[in-house]
Amino acid sequence: MQRRALLLSALVAAAPLAALAEDRLKVVTTFTVIADMARNVAGEGVKIVSVTKPGAEIHGYEPTPQDIVAASDADLILWNGLGLERWFEQFLGNLGDVPSVTLTDGIQPISILGGAYEGKPNPHAWMSLDNALVYVDNIAKSLSKADPDNAALYAANADRYKAQLLAEIGPLKDRIASLPADRRWLVTCEGAFSYLARDLGLQELYLWPINADQQGTPRQVKAVIDGVRANEIPVVFCESTVSSDPAEQVARETGAAFGGVLYVDSLSAVDGPVPTYLDLLRVTTETIAQGLAPAE
Repeated sequence: MQRRALLLSALVAAAPLAALAEDRLKVVTTFTVIADMARNVAGEGVKIVSVTKPGAEIHGYEPTPQDIVAASDADLILWNGLGLERWFEQFLGNLGDVPSVTLTDGIQPISILGGAYEGKPNPHAWMSLDNALVYVDNIAKSLSKADPDNAALYAANADRYKAQLLAEIGPLKDRIASLPADRRWLVTCEGAFSYLARDLGLQELYLWPINADQQGTPRQVKAVIDGVRANEIPVVFCESTVSSDPAEQVARETGAAFGGVLYVDSLSAVDGPVPTYLDLLRVTTETIAQGLAPAE
């Protein structure tokens, strides 16, 4: 009897907590990078869900009926904009009247050079530390609007998170700035690193401007081979969500080193190399710094 009474008492005590969990603000994001930023700003009191999963390629993603169901009860949707989520407008149309916020509002875009999307904005704005601070502020504002009672908490979390980003990435920028000018080149598969290259003072060369139908064609590979040879570029890289074969071919034919994998469009699983946005920016910048450093 006593055991049963204790059990009933525990269930009654847990009921308000369960109700509280059900009443939590639910925020749906289009991809994992934004989801992690939002978690850092929101704290544990908000449920954050990413439509795309770790390791996914975002540009051509095709939402499933399950994705729509998972997002149907969202209180707020956060998305990148700048043409990144080409599938998003139709997806949002299936959800009805859910408020959505474009996190690149206030960011000056870099234009895509070449290819089918020439002249359109390069969507990978989160790869700039300065831009990341804008994303964080936009997330804090959108959460505060959806949940005004916790606005002070979101503002404090945003300030703490921005300070953490600056402390981690600032020294890496200084490290790359100290490299000889003729080594400060960033060669990648997709031109997804234009904002990062600008921040780091790197000249940029890539196989294709943005993930689309034509990736790693013979013409693209030849153009980069010629550029690597002409500028005596020591290393080439490729991002994690596409095949590195074209970049490795460039390395073989020019004698440049293949510097490894960079991360841009997606976080990894929790036990992977970049489970958070801070990890993604840090690991990518460290990989570039190590690859460009002169041999001792």
